[in-house]
Amino acid sequence: MLKIIHNPDKSLFGSSVESFLHRLSGPAAIFVEGKDRSRTRAVCTLLHGNEPSGIYAIHQYLLAGTTPAVNALFIIGSVKAALAEPVFSHRTLPDMRDLNRCFKPPFEDQQGEVAGAILQLIHSVKPEALIDLHNTSGSGPAFGVSINDDADHLALTSLFTNDLIVTDLRLGAIMEISEADVPTVTIECGGASDASAKFVAQEGISRYLAAESVYADPGLDYRVNIFRNPIRLELEAGSYAAYANVKQLDADITLPENAERLNYGMVPHEEPLAYLSDKGLSVLTAKDHDGNERLHEYFECRGDQLFSINPIKLFMVTTNAEIAASDCLFYFIGCNE
Repeated sequence: MLKIIHNPDKSLFGSSVESFLHRLSGPAAIFVEGKDRSRTRAVCTLLHGNEPSGIYAIHQYLLAGTTPAVNALFIIGSVKAALAEPVFSHRTLPDMRDLNRCFKPPFEDQQGEVAGAILQLIHSVKPEALIDLHNTSGSGPAFGVSINDDADHLALTSLFTNDLIVTDLRLGAIMEISEADVPTVTIECGGASDASAKFVAQEGISRYLAAESVYADPGLDYRVNIFRNPIRLELEAGSYAAYANVKQLDADITLPENAERLNYGMVPHEEPLAYLSDKGLSVLTAKDHDGNERLHEYFECRGDQLFSINPIKLFMVTTNAEIAASDCLFYFIGCNE
């Protein structure tokens, strides 16, 4: 279920990322010996098949033949979803669960078995840190996500970005479960089509695997901005989102075609966020990490448009209707929080 490969020959890597993934054929873990063989650092990527920046960065690193400062463990998840045509367009295969929601028991289906095998590997290897590389579902700047904001997690984040979301929400993601064994930070490198996202992943991996230590130096200020407990704005089951600059009559909510521009931006309460159908706010839900419904504290319907009641900051705004329905429209925090 999870192929384990030690110190692979360069013939495995192929001439392209796609050929590399074809050679892997499924979920894989690749060990590369470092200068210090007593320690290991882990990198996970491609838990979502449509988020390729991490695998491009890993492929480049492996092709370069660089010897890391310590042993490197590369975990590559949704290989088959990534290779499904069109390549790097499928988050998961049809009728499969989101792999990054499967890192909690039971591990009974195929995705659960993969997640369980990854966790077992991490537990047995005991790496000193784990970085999980992703792309956001819309264009935007890079940021980290963690369930911990101690100095070591800030130091890890700073290798890739200077912004960190700290969340108490539990969805079954790898960072939530692996944290029990190893300091873990998810890095959202930016949108899959953003040139900057590849750069973030490549430069970050290089720094992460070259450093003698990735733990915090007590004398350093890592200048990482912390955003706590953003809330997910989600569609109720069976509701449908569209993306257009005019209201779509067959949609429950219509967001602008360029909604991604709102990523990391402050949205004033005077600016409409979307058009709503005659169902109004009933198609939306915004539960916090404790499961409390917060929708009406933050949003209101004026005429047929959605507004925030007070200024808010948005993260991970998607323009993919499928992701909007299966995951969320965006994350948000109040600007005074």
